[in-house]
Amino acid sequence: MTDTPATLLAALEAAQMLEIDGLHAFDFVLGDELRIESMDGRERKVWRFSQAQVQAATFDGDLQSWVINDSNADHRILCIADAFAPSDAEDEDEQG
Repeated sequence: MTDTPATLLAALEAAQMLEIDGLHAFDFVLGDELRIESMDGRERKVWRFSQAQVQAATFDGDLQSWVINDSNADHRILCIADAFAPSDAEDEDEQG
């Protein structure tokens, strides 16, 4: 990861998928707050971070991930820009 964005906000804007605390999350929304949803088995997990928390996030160069705190704990976010989504395969099949 040689071109690491300077802020988590910039990394999120380029991301197609996130990994948070080891769980993959295609469903995330960046608006007034950062909202991330993921499934851990049958359990739905939701994280919410304020704009201030997003701005305060720091990049860990050793682990190539962002550390963000939600006032309760630190969370690790890995932003993935080149994610493959199932809908991508369907689009290719329709074009071919």
